[in-house]
Amino acid sequence: MKPIIMSLILSCMTLGLFSQASAQEGYPLKGSWIGEWKGNQIHGDSVLLVLDWDGRQISGVINPGTDNIEITQASLNPDDWSVRIEADTESKGRSIHYVLEGSIENLQLPSRSIVGTWRHQNGGGDLEISRQ
Repeated sequence: MKPIIMSLILSCMTLGLFSQASAQEGYPLKGSWIGEWKGNQIHGDSVLLVLDWDGRQISGVINPGTDNIEITQASLNPDDWSVRIEADTESKGRSIHYVLEGSIENLQLPSRSIVGTWRHQNGGGDLEISRQ
């Protein structure tokens, strides 16, 4: 085979592998998500979520600063790409149950976002986080 043809074949194969690798980045929620849950007077406006997927369920933590809040339940509805995350923590001797709900925007991008709301028994606000 001529060297130029062999080079073209190898180039095409390499491009094919790279496009497959980027298309198979994993579960849509997996990764670190950084943003704001506006108006959170207990933990502040900035929030970081670290989410994982074991093939069956979503797990992870909400880390708004020094306190990790273990996620107790999470779900993703692929029909409309809606997300629901629940987590429980203690703050100043009282139990707090968080519910974060939103929809994934720009699903096709690695830096996709979840836009929606957060709430607990004493309030709530807007939520906007992006995957890093």
